[in-house]
Amino acid sequence: MQIKHLIIFSLVGIMTLLAFNIINDYQRDKDREMALSSATSEQKTAGTLVSDTSNSNNIANKPLGEQPKAILDDATTKIDQAQQTDQARLAQMDDEAK
Repeated sequence: MQIKHLIIFSLVGIMTLLAFNIINDYQRDKDREMALSSATSEQKTAGTLVSDTSNSNNIANKPLGEQPKAILDDATTKIDQAQQTDQARLAQMDDEAK
């Protein structure tokens, strides 16, 4: 194989990989947008968006000495809600598997 054929073959390979990466990146962005839109729609149906804004307003209205505790309490309730949602989903998946 001559050197110029090898160079042409490598350039074609590089261009092919570049095109593949561009297409793959575009598809990944579309998938990410779909995942974000579905996640926000789930949050809206669960009503967590409304409670998040009201909790942040409540924390801001508290005195400075009570704000760290309010933030921790808010985080704890959010973690508890997430764990309950996880357990409910696992139970639903177990019921569907049976």
